[in-house]
Amino acid sequence: MIKLLKNAQVYAPEFLGKKDILIVGDKVCRIADKIEGYEGLQEVEVFDLAGKKLVPGYIDMHVHITGGGGEQGPASRVPESQLSVFFRCGITTCVGLLGTDGITRSLENLVAKARALTEEGMTVYTLTNYYAYPPTTLTGSVEKDIVMVTPMIGVKVAVSDHRSSNPGADELIALGVQARRAGLMSNTAGLVTMHMGSGKGRLNPLFEALAKSDIPAKNFLPTHMLRCPELIEDGAKLVRMGGYMDCTAGADDKEVVTNAELLYNLLQQEGVDTTHVTLSSDAFGSQPRFDDKGECIGLTYASPKYLHQTIKLLVKMGLPLEEALRLLTATPAKVLGKEGVKGCVAENADADLLVLDENLEITSLFAKGQVALLDGEVKMKGRFE
Repeated sequence: MIKLLKNAQVYAPEFLGKKDILIVGDKVCRIADKIEGYEGLQEVEVFDLAGKKLVPGYIDMHVHITGGGGEQGPASRVPESQLSVFFRCGITTCVGLLGTDGITRSLENLVAKARALTEEGMTVYTLTNYYAYPPTTLTGSVEKDIVMVTPMIGVKVAVSDHRSSNPGADELIALGVQARRAGLMSNTAGLVTMHMGSGKGRLNPLFEALAKSDIPAKNFLPTHMLRCPELIEDGAKLVRMGGYMDCTAGADDKEVVTNAELLYNLLQQEGVDTTHVTLSSDAFGSQPRFDDKGECIGLTYASPKYLHQTIKLLVKMGLPLEEALRLLTATPAKVLGKEGVKGCVAENADADLLVLDENLEITSLFAKGQVALLDGEVKMKGRFE
């Protein structure tokens, strides 16, 4: 099916001005000031966006697609994600992963869920392992998982957290080498995503690993980097070294405001910009609260809705829309090795396109060229929703 989007203010994420967009199948075929001659053709759907903003569909780098939780026992396990929830939030691509629980949440289930969401209309990648070291894998090897299991693009591990195995520099080097080699062989990101706690070690194991090895900094992505001032400063240092950091939007209405302010201030630091910082939701992952004795005294879970709320907050604070969008589009696409395919509005790119009104509210969404959301109404749902 061919779709023609007329009169859109296009942010690619850089501002291109008023354009028409021609979609053929799942790809953007043409972008021009005026595209004519298609109206009235039976096989062409025409959408007049009437000056609304057209931006790339969001890429969420950290999602517990099979649910997280469990820190307060079996009844605290979070339900699995649903397709329509992602689409309501403007998300067309995500990286699915496991968290604290790698026992009752399996890699087999993770891969199956990723394939299901992709079959239903999203694009979903996955990471092998969970918090632990040595890593748990499907094939007996991090390398084999990434090379042989189609959705796999990297490995997950927890660092500087009381729930982690406290991997040091040598363990991170071992993971980094396996992920990088596998990434080269499979043409994937070869990413080591590091769940960061607020422990005393902070990013020191990573800094030591980078100093002792030849692994490029880009192969490591520490996440949850807004936990404390010390971790934020470590992240800024990593970015200045050419590395990347991932920031979590927040788990409730109060935290999203706090984290947006922290993120905005981070981006004002010299040498820190949106080309090396990503934003993710930690959606469907548990958000436990521990007291000073390590007891879990409360638990909720994160929603993907806080991603777009963060974008609006950052713009309200003064960050240009183009720069705010980059956190969820061009930069994560670069980290994933999908530049020119994901996270952009460009010819030959995937037709993952998000429509915003004058108040930056989400109105419509196209996922791989299909109408996922139209005028606020979800058009694509999971099979059992």
